[in-house]
Formats: sequence, structure tokens, C-alpha cells
Amino acid sequence: MATDAPPPSKEEPPSQEEHRLPSAEEFSEVQQSAEFAELRRSFRSFAFPLTVAFVAWYLLYVLLSNYAGGFMGTKLFGNINVAFVFGIAQFVTTFLIAWWYSRHAAAKLDPKAEAIKTRMEGGA
Repeated sequence: MATDAPPPSKEEPPSQEEHRLPSAEEFSEVQQSAEFAELRRSFRSFAFPLTVAFVAWYLLYVLLSNYAGGFMGTKLFGNINVAFVFGIAQFVTTFLIAWWYSRHAAAKLDPKAEAIKTRMEGGA
């Protein structure tokens, strides 16, 4: 009984540039380099303060919801109260932080990481 087999795929031609896998020693050497330390510093100086600020903002929202019911229940307009506005603001800040981080990574982190990767794979 014959089955319909998918047509053989056309293989892409081999890449012109050969990538080699770095050794464990090379990984350790790069990890100790000033360039890698700068990459880590750029990431940490952005991510850590922003994470602490967002967690504090989130905990403020939770604490106010639990212990300041009168304030959170204050109607601003129609059926919209302070708690609803703070809740929506949580989503807005989450998306803003993600957008801001993607811009930061594209501008500061990705070029440094790509340079390290290229050099480790034998491209430089």
C-alpha cells in the first residue's frame, strides 16, 4: 500500500561561515573579561532597579487593597474607583516596562552580546 510522502525538502546550501563551539576554558575566559562585565553591568543597572520599583508598586497596590478599603473604594467617576484605576495601571506599567526593556536591550545589550558571540564563534 502506497502512502503519500511529503516531497523531499530542498536542503539549504551550507553556510559560508563555519561556527565552532567554544571550549569551557574560552567560556570562562570571556566570563572574566571586562567586556562581559560591562554587559552584565548594563543589564543589572537597568533590570534590578526597575524590578524593585515594580514590586514595590505592586505591593503598594495589594496593601492598599487590603488595608485601605475606604480609599480604594473612592469613586472617581461613574462606577470607576481608585482600586480599578490602580489595577489598570498595573497592566499599563507592565507593558511600559516590557517596551522600555526591549528598547534598552536592542540599543545597549544586544550589540554587546552579539560582539561577544561572534568573537567566541570564531568570527573575529
